[in-house]
Amino acid sequence: MTSNNPSPASIEHDAGAHRFQTTVDGALAVLDYGLRDGVMVITHTVVPEAIGGRGIAAQLTRFALDHARAAGWKVVPACSYAAAFLQRHGEYADLLG
Repeated sequence: MTSNNPSPASIEHDAGAHRFQTTVDGALAVLDYGLRDGVMVITHTVVPEAIGGRGIAAQLTRFALDHARAAGWKVVPACSYAAAFLQRHGEYADLLG
């Protein structure tokens, strides 16, 4: 396995910080969210330029959405990347809250 892309196993959920994160080639990529009354509000997705263009933001977003589904949460995409991702991936439409 190369270090170019994180595997789902290498994405960590830091519940206390309301963040999903992964480190690729020494650079930290994150998806931040807020949680209130069973609704995950995705507020920020950051992938450093040095590791951009590898689909890392998509992997973080998919991991976060799968986590939300498993937890029974609805999702509000307050970040432009997450909103665009949800528009392109109708399989997550049931999560929109």
